[in-house]
Amino acid sequence: MPHYLNRITEDLVKAKLENYWPGFELAAYALYNKRNVYLFNHPKFSNDPQCTYHTLKWDVRFTGDTIILYEEYPTAIVNMDSYEHYEDLYSIVVHELFHGYQYIKDEKRFPDEMMGITYPLSKENVELRNRERTNLYHALLENNIMKKKQYLDAFIALREKRAASIEEYLIYEKLIETIEGPAWYVELRAYSEKSPLEYHSVLKKYAQQLVNKIESTSSIRRSCYGSGLFMCLLLEELSPGWMESFFDREETLYDLLKQHTGGDYIEDSIADVKVSTETEEAVNFALEKRKNEFEEFYQQAGIHLYIEGEITAESFDPMNIISLEDRLLHKSFLKVRINNQDFLIQQPVIAHVGNGIKNINKLHLILGKSPIENSDSLTIDGVGELKGRYKKQENIWHLLID
Repeated sequence: MPHYLNRITEDLVKAKLENYWPGFELAAYALYNKRNVYLFNHPKFSNDPQCTYHTLKWDVRFTGDTIILYEEYPTAIVNMDSYEHYEDLYSIVVHELFHGYQYIKDEKRFPDEMMGITYPLSKENVELRNRERTNLYHALLENNIMKKKQYLDAFIALREKRAASIEEYLIYEKLIETIEGPAWYVELRAYSEKSPLEYHSVLKKYAQQLVNKIESTSSIRRSCYGSGLFMCLLLEELSPGWMESFFDREETLYDLLKQHTGGDYIEDSIADVKVSTETEEAVNFALEKRKNEFEEFYQQAGIHLYIEGEITAESFDPMNIISLEDRLLHKSFLKVRINNQDFLIQQPVIAHVGNGIKNINKLHLILGKSPIENSDSLTIDGVGELKGRYKKQENIWHLLID
């Protein structure tokens, strides 16, 4: 039995959670490994007061660190094998539990994930975005009130200038910040409480997603966690009690923070943007990184299997998708529907997409061993049996699904 189970039960109590965020309610949660799932606080298994958790056999529903509907109830799930230290495991559980709390509070400010995957890497936008994030960072750390206001005004002015050219993608950024920023805020609070590090070191650790230009350009979605976190911390400073009404509002975190600038920012004061060498390098690195990810996939040893036909993406991990032209590399997992049956692919897979991210016309997998041949189907190790016509030539297989 994993040794953290009893400790995490003692730590995840309502009084503790409410120290991280007022009213924070404990949803169901599950810690799992490759063998078992340890399910806590789930209404289906809460009849026995002597039992703090219920043990289940692992199945494919428990994949990744995320929130799922298990037995129609929001359940935070975290893979225990991914974390060596208790403070990392505990803080991630708190993060995912907050997403469960968002579900309970009927949060509706969710982004269109397609916008993140198709986000354009314009050099001018990246230049302004990186300047913007630097000002947000300094706005939090600055103690002088006048200088703090100058940094905050500069942050708002840069963002408003970006809005003129990439408005719908900026909406995506603001919504990611609004959903993930508060989750990172409670994660930081939880991590800081359990970690031996001093608070400024913890803040520096979490600030990397905000100030590291290479990282923030290479991973737009995840970088919004950092900007959302710093907005939460600034709102805590500028508007104590702001969290009390957060779920009753429609505004994004950015909208709330913007209200504290007094309208003094001057968008037009930003002259024509000169793209720095640092930005050039960040954009080139991000684009090259995408190409390399695909090339590394193609260079893997094994059986190359192409599955063609009408395929629908049912679920995926948006944080671990790389896009290049009409291809999406799903690095962690992809759940698809083929002929009204669901299949979970728990390995890197390339999806060739048509009209939208969910409409797939071809999948490309690389297998460790050959599929099992049946008269009208192939049985693929770890995936299942897929019906269709197939042909093979050395280590390249094609399956045309019916």
